[in-house]
Amino acid sequence: MKQVLEIIAKSLVDHPEAVSINEIPGDDSITLELKVAEDDMGKVIGKQGRIAKAIRTVVKAAASRENKHVVVEIV
Repeated sequence: MKQVLEIIAKSLVDHPEAVSINEIPGDDSITLELKVAEDDMGKVIGKQGRIAKAIRTVVKAAASRENKHVVVEIV
């Protein structure tokens, strides 16, 4: 799931080298913290959060194939 999020995020931003993902394991879920350059924050979030919602949907779908629960946070 981390790789899926990384590929999506790097394809959206102008500064792909600034993309970093921190994986935090929890009791029953995994939290992925996505950090991008400040200039690229709008591109990852999108108008009214539509792109962020789509990213979360794709990552959750990939996680469900492995029977895991994933939370994506944009920091």
